[in-house]
Amino acid sequence: MGVLPWRMLLKQLASRHGFLDPLHLLDRLRRFAQPSEVGEPLELLRAGAVFHARGLINTRVIQYNLDWVWPYWVEKQFNPRDPSFVPRGFSITHINMTHRNWTAVGLPDSPTLPIVDPAGLVTPFYDGWSIDAVIQGEDEDALVPSKCGEGKQFLDLETGLAVVTEFAQGDFHLTSRAEVHRTEKGDTLVVTVRAQSKEKPGRLVIALRPYNPEGISLIDDIAVDKEGWVVSGKEKVRFSHPPDRQYFSNHQRGDVLANLTAAKEGQKSIHCPLGLATSAASYALTPQAETEIRISIDLSAEARPLKGRTHVHKPVVTRPWDELNAAPGLAVPNRRMGPLYQAALKNLILHAPWGVVVPGPYTYRRFWFRDAAFILDALLTSGLFARVKSVLATYAKRQESNGYFLSQDGEWDSNGEALWILNRYELFTGEKSPALETQDILRGGQWIIKKRLSCPEKPLLHGLMPAGFSAEHLGPNDHYYWDAYWSQAGLEAVSAILERRGQAREAEPFRKAAKEMAQAIGVSVTAAREAKQTGDAIPASPHRRMDAGAIGSLACGYPLQLVPGRDKGLFATVEWLWQNHTLRGSFFQDMIHSGINPYLTLHMAQVFLRADDARHWPLAESVMDVASPTGQWPEAIHPNTLGGCMGDGQHIWAAAEWIRYLRNLFLREEGKSLVLGQGLIPAWLESGEELSFGPAPCEFGTIQITVQGNGQAVEVKWEAKWRVRPERLLWKIPGTKERSEAPEASGTLSMMRE
Repeated sequence: MGVLPWRMLLKQLASRHGFLDPLHLLDRLRRFAQPSEVGEPLELLRAGAVFHARGLINTRVIQYNLDWVWPYWVEKQFNPRDPSFVPRGFSITHINMTHRNWTAVGLPDSPTLPIVDPAGLVTPFYDGWSIDAVIQGEDEDALVPSKCGEGKQFLDLETGLAVVTEFAQGDFHLTSRAEVHRTEKGDTLVVTVRAQSKEKPGRLVIALRPYNPEGISLIDDIAVDKEGWVVSGKEKVRFSHPPDRQYFSNHQRGDVLANLTAAKEGQKSIHCPLGLATSAASYALTPQAETEIRISIDLSAEARPLKGRTHVHKPVVTRPWDELNAAPGLAVPNRRMGPLYQAALKNLILHAPWGVVVPGPYTYRRFWFRDAAFILDALLTSGLFARVKSVLATYAKRQESNGYFLSQDGEWDSNGEALWILNRYELFTGEKSPALETQDILRGGQWIIKKRLSCPEKPLLHGLMPAGFSAEHLGPNDHYYWDAYWSQAGLEAVSAILERRGQAREAEPFRKAAKEMAQAIGVSVTAAREAKQTGDAIPASPHRRMDAGAIGSLACGYPLQLVPGRDKGLFATVEWLWQNHTLRGSFFQDMIHSGINPYLTLHMAQVFLRADDARHWPLAESVMDVASPTGQWPEAIHPNTLGGCMGDGQHIWAAAEWIRYLRNLFLREEGKSLVLGQGLIPAWLESGEELSFGPAPCEFGTIQITVQGNGQAVEVKWEAKWRVRPERLLWKIPGTKERSEAPEASGTLSMMRE
């Protein structure tokens, strides 16, 4: 039997019905990328398909039912009078592009991560329905948070982690607090709603909504039992007090909140064949009196809990945040930095449950080696070694038989990232990595060596990694220098690990391969500069002119330190990005993300800091300026609305970068030296306030640093517990003469300001 000529049949079918030939279009599309064994990774295609499938439902539902009460992003993005408005005429799918902002609540190792949007809408389960609260008056006055102006929202870290949202309008005041409580039976989401009407009677309405911050999340059935609602026959919503009235509606009748007087009362259940069932529980408000209702939802019903644990689950503890006692303390005059630091620490722990790490609670709720490398490194520098160890212990099962560390096909940086963080773990802890046996580490390094291109006749490509999709924000498939730098770092990591294990002979081929790769990158970069006329700057790949994708080439300086801090090519690249791709003081990524990128802005800041360039600080200030009221950063931020416009609304890679940046202000490793105080801000040194950081883990042990200036002199103190003594302590306090000191266990210095 012959092979079915499906390409010809598809072409004829498209022509017969007046469509363009899809195979011809796909072929033309692929010509804009370098030939690769892998197109777009299947994981990304799958995620994109799910994302836009919801967008199709949004298209069909939202714009034809604008009399409904919709979530914050819809009320903004669909409003022609709002700066967030996005025209919809040619948009096949309607998705959240202007306010991708939410904040996760939970406890360490919780099975799920409920999220809260800027107006207090709470989504208990992944990709599920939501709970909202509004106040309605008797004369049609209403406080509807998603339709109000800006309310007040903040992250309460005093007793754990809670999101508090407050709105006041006219006679009404509404506050909600969302947090997770832990009991022996499991974790429970508790939403405490307080409502008050000053003078007029009204009612507090708790509503079940068939949507979340991404759009529609279908509800077919809602039923009432003695404690509250049962949603779709499985998920239960419990009220602390029985409501005075219950209302139900479906798509045919319209939104239950649009007109409660018309909604049908007295029902015990509702079914909507279109999945737009809604319900409302109403409580009478007495003027001047505050009404409080607690809503409880058992999180064990989560349909898709965080997964990835491949060994014994960590026991539940009664004081789940106690491990933060190991994190370095921070004291600086800037009053914004401390709360952002504390929020970042808790969010890292929240998104690294025992045995897995994810870079976001919603859109990015899955594992990548790339994000994991940065997040785990921030956990290492925060002293949370056990949590890092639990994640690294899963790496053996994530490695293919050929040595490839696979999170998604076509990522040629993943082996370098996995091996680099394994080496970092050993440097920080002095322990053998829990992840892999020596033979597995060897296979990981050998995979890189075998994967490198061998084409001496093509100096642009020889010795680099194949074309791949790599870090998606860099562009289509190409031979990215990002991949090459990470692969070089991976080879150096294998060599270092083997050397420490007394296997110098086995380490030598990897040390040699790393050196050869560095030379090949140098030859390629030189040829690319000449071909693309980039000056001294390093483009994203040999085939690209200078563009925003060059941000990936900074990896040679941060975090990998493959070149000196003032390397000509590295510094020319960051200088070019500073001049051509900053907006509102931050890095603006034109490609794919099309927004301000906090985490990539901090990459630039780290390069400037290491080069003794004061521009690291205004970049850091710009990152603080775009943080959400709850201290979160979306992956990319709309330059006009300052709402999230790409990726997860709470990007944990960005939180990791914030922790790493604050740490490097006080200390960082440079080879076998420990550099101290390099990033401290001159104004801090003139304030007379005491600056401190620590006890902080480093590759040599732990160190506590205290710095205090009086305008003319700076006094520095340190106390260290060395596991391996650094060659020297290099004090680089801005405005003072650099000093090199012996690595004593403690000391005090007085340094005159110049």
